[in-house]
Amino acid sequence: MVAACDVDPDRITRAAERLGCKTYQRFEDMIADAEVEIVDIATTSCYHYPQAMAALEAGKGVIVQKPMCMRHCEALAMVDASRRNSVPLFVFHNRRFEPAFNHVLEIIDSGIIGEVFEIKLRRNGYSRRNDWQTVLRLGGGQLTNWGPHLIDHGLRFVGGPIVDIWSDLKRVAAVGDAEDHFRIILKGENGRVVDIEVSGGAAVPEHIYTVFGTRGGLTSDDNQIYLRYLDPNHTLPPRPLIDSTPPQDSPYGYPDDLKWIEETIDVNPASGANLDDIWEHFHAALRLGKPFPVTLEESVEVVRVTNEVFRGTEFDRG
Repeated sequence: MVAACDVDPDRITRAAERLGCKTYQRFEDMIADAEVEIVDIATTSCYHYPQAMAALEAGKGVIVQKPMCMRHCEALAMVDASRRNSVPLFVFHNRRFEPAFNHVLEIIDSGIIGEVFEIKLRRNGYSRRNDWQTVLRLGGGQLTNWGPHLIDHGLRFVGGPIVDIWSDLKRVAAVGDAEDHFRIILKGENGRVVDIEVSGGAAVPEHIYTVFGTRGGLTSDDNQIYLRYLDPNHTLPPRPLIDSTPPQDSPYGYPDDLKWIEETIDVNPASGANLDDIWEHFHAALRLGKPFPVTLEESVEVVRVTNEVFRGTEFDRG
């Protein structure tokens, strides 16, 4: 660590004591320091774009916390500045390495629950939040707070181009003027639907993950996964279509003899993914020339979808 920068004198004093590094109160002074190679921008969301651009134009690499920026045009400008100045730009989508997300992906890819057609992602609770994350002019709101994580997850689950987006935003319990509840439904070109909801106004939480497939499904929170799927060793017998009037006293729907397997397993992805892995990937990209798993194109798409959701609402940043 070469330097730390903060407008709060107490914080930079603590940084100097803990890290033994130089400290700055002005961002402009820090990026003028010749020893600074790459800057981790963890400021209030509305400052991500101007500070990232200033650093990139000064020839510094950038790690920018989510949200990447507030507008799609800004995201494109950041990518252009990175490439034009030949300096790296990374977006801190650390939830890409969340254990439960990776384990659920592995189960889907295994095919054990069949062809997945719908996925629900939830992060719900009830909070009368009153900090800067509830203020529109500062870039606050659930769509720019939890939104980038789950939109990124949703795009990975869809697995291809988005053909339709439906959304709804509300302010329910938060004190500020930004949305604290949103719901987004993404439909992929392949027909798969991802239903995303983040709420600070939902008193009854739901499972973080719910997945429906043609041969089963699952629910999951952070630590365990519940699976219910058809026994892959049991061959389903032919089932004729009956379109005539059912006999008197016949059970509606004609019951089927299905062999279900139910199990609850601990979250433990084969990949060993962990949220802190993102730092190892930064190092591998910077020092070993390996590709960073979260591409700039993927990060820009998260911003584009976010802007589509905001457009025309009372929370639109313009």
